[in-house]
Amino acid sequence: MTDLDAVTAAAASGDTGALETIYRALAPVVRGYLGVRGSRDPDGLTNEVFVQVVPRLRDVRGGWDGLRTLTFSVAHARLVDEHRQRARRPDPAPYEQRVDGRRAPSAEQTALDRVATDELAAVLDLLPEQQREVVVLRVLADLSVRQTAEALGLSEPAVKKMQARGLAALRALLSPKALVNDGQQGR
Repeated sequence: MTDLDAVTAAAASGDTGALETIYRALAPVVRGYLGVRGSRDPDGLTNEVFVQVVPRLRDVRGGWDGLRTLTFSVAHARLVDEHRQRARRPDPAPYEQRVDGRRAPSAEQTALDRVATDELAAVLDLLPEQQREVVVLRVLADLSVRQTAEALGLSEPAVKKMQARGLAALRALLSPKALVNDGQQGR
């Protein structure tokens, strides 16, 4: 059995092994107390308690019992602070993707929305022929990779690669920066 009064005295004099013994003995109990009392982050709050307790070890009176009293006094104070802070701020609502109505449009949809049909044809004409065919069949005709590969007589990996390259080229061509630069050149 460890003499916890001696460990407390050794920790007060800077013995790191004694500090570890104290942490291993008290941290689970402090964490449990904070968790049961409603802390949102009992692990983080436990760490904060020990950050505040360790510098005060030299001032502890009463050995192990005095250290436990100090530790739980600090834990209680940190918990009260957390509850007060929570009372001032509303609880954050958990993010639920299925009820979130916000959606970011895909690059394909952005391209279709930002460019008129004849302008889209002009932009698509800037792509190499096979990339253009793949992008048109995959995006505009809504064919699967397999269907596009069969229609063009290509392998599925080739279709995927051409689609990725074609869409990357379209993103670059239709980026706000590219459109601004193109608009400035037309002046």
